[in-house]
Amino acid sequence: MLVKTFGAAVTGIDAITITIEVNVTRGIRFFLVGLPDNAVKESQQRIESVFKETGHKWPGKRIVVNMAPADTRKEGSAYDLPIAVGVLAADEQITSSRISDFMMMGELSLDGSIHPIKGALPIALQAKADGFKGFIVPKANAREAAVVKGLNIYGVESFREVVDFLTGRKEIEPVVVDTDAEFLKEQACSEFDFADVKGQDSVKRALEIAAAGGHNVIMIGPPGSGKSMLAKRLPTILPPLTLDEALETTKIHSVAGKLNGHISLLTRRPFRSPHHSVSDVALVGGGSYPQPGEISLAHNGVLFLDELPEFKRSVLEVMRQPLEDRTISISRARFTIDYPASFMMVASMNPCPCGYYNHPEKTCVCSPGVVQKYLSRISGPLLDRIDIHIEVVPVPFDKLAAQKPAETSNTVRERVIKARAIQSERFRKTKNVHCNAQMNTRLLTKYATPDPSGQAILKNAMEKLDLSARAYDRILKVSRTIADLEGCENIEAHHVAEAVQYRSLDRSGWAG
Repeated sequence: MLVKTFGAAVTGIDAITITIEVNVTRGIRFFLVGLPDNAVKESQQRIESVFKETGHKWPGKRIVVNMAPADTRKEGSAYDLPIAVGVLAADEQITSSRISDFMMMGELSLDGSIHPIKGALPIALQAKADGFKGFIVPKANAREAAVVKGLNIYGVESFREVVDFLTGRKEIEPVVVDTDAEFLKEQACSEFDFADVKGQDSVKRALEIAAAGGHNVIMIGPPGSGKSMLAKRLPTILPPLTLDEALETTKIHSVAGKLNGHISLLTRRPFRSPHHSVSDVALVGGGSYPQPGEISLAHNGVLFLDELPEFKRSVLEVMRQPLEDRTISISRARFTIDYPASFMMVASMNPCPCGYYNHPEKTCVCSPGVVQKYLSRISGPLLDRIDIHIEVVPVPFDKLAAQKPAETSNTVRERVIKARAIQSERFRKTKNVHCNAQMNTRLLTKYATPDPSGQAILKNAMEKLDLSARAYDRILKVSRTIADLEGCENIEAHHVAEAVQYRSLDRSGWAG
């Protein structure tokens, strides 16, 4: 007898429906076809054990399982559940007209319990798009999948529970998640706040500009000056995630298996801080079975690279394309996967190996030329792609000991939100551009041309600092953001002058 069950394969951050055709006829042997990987092929042994534990019999017949489309690679153990249900139905051990109404995924344990899977959210979205009545999913993934409205999500813990549900012996209540309430839940709560940082007003100002325009930042300063502390507080001044952004970010973390059973929707902007020993694949994604890397997990949030010169050169260079295109393409012989990677990069570094070059009190002990050599670990093209360079100096004792209250993250965030609202209106009709950092050359010409006095300042800076054409574009983008924070329609001289200050770490202008 031929029976069809339905699952899904995740490609990138989207899913495609997989039809699992099971045919049980006279004969012997088990055949699993349709480009399955080893984890899928091993499902036979798991399913046989589950049948024994649940009182069912493994058919002593010829079993052919075809996973269509046959030219799409099937990976992982999540196909155990639909294959097991298909074998039971094809052997007529269960009879149900409801099987075709549901998409189902889950990894079976030998005792019949069902383990969580990766990518439940994109699979649920695909199930809704294909018109299925419901999605049977491990209970640990139920809240994640239930974010999708208009689709019944059934969280199950065992294979016996699935069989009883499909045969009508037991009803399971669909899991319901109030998406709007989940989205607003704890959105404004954070353990970090800009008010915790004493002094560093100039750095806070630079980070406010970065947040308002979505600009990349590098902070350079001696150990203990507060670089990491400031970076961790940057997400608290970024605008809240929109519902679409939250859904897209959650999809990426779902595919990577980074969600736990208590989280249905990511409500805060992600903050990722990989160690400097991270590999190329771990940072940008890939592998034998491609998975999102750190830059995709930081999508719509912040990627913090602490001690930037300590990262391997190859790791840093591979980031150049994602920083420009805001997407990363993982290419293999048979396919190409695109992962979104629209993130704010915040980097920090010491000014030299000893850490005290340009320190107001301590003496640098590095030999001549070492500072330039240390900075040259970061390539010019990568440094050009960082919009704002800011020097962080140690906070003096009187400011550390002062009890004067500092500006809170909520206060700064209000200004950032107003500036972003101006940009949203400006780019309302422009596809894939939402903030000043994403402007191309045509948009720069249209929206970021300074007045004559600003042009004169920019010309002088370009000549004296020997800046590149890309740095010229970055200065215009930052100038536009500074003007937006002030509510100015035109870019004036003082906007350009402040933006030029944030290129002070270019090679010819800082390390000599």
